[in-house]
Amino acid sequence: MYARISTLEGPPELMDESLRLAREVVLPQGRLMEGFKGMIALGDRHSGRTLGITFWETEGAMRASEEAAKRLRQESAEAGGDTIVSVERYEVGLFEVES
Repeated sequence: MYARISTLEGPPELMDESLRLAREVVLPQGRLMEGFKGMIALGDRHSGRTLGITFWETEGAMRASEEAAKRLRQESAEAGGDTIVSVERYEVGLFEVES
């Protein structure tokens, strides 16, 4: 499994809007992409920093989604008043979440 981590910063008072966009726009669009395995959105209400972590079945699937992900990231940043700070890619070494 592979992960792409997008870090954005914006006004802390718009955190709810940024997380709403992740839930209502980014996640549904991700589900349409081949190899998409899920997403986590994290937010720091004090700094206005958000992390969007998307998970991909293979490195190839993650790479194939780059253009669509870039477009979604830019649209989300603009709508939430955010600046894109970084985009990083990793191989997932451990993934366990208790239900």
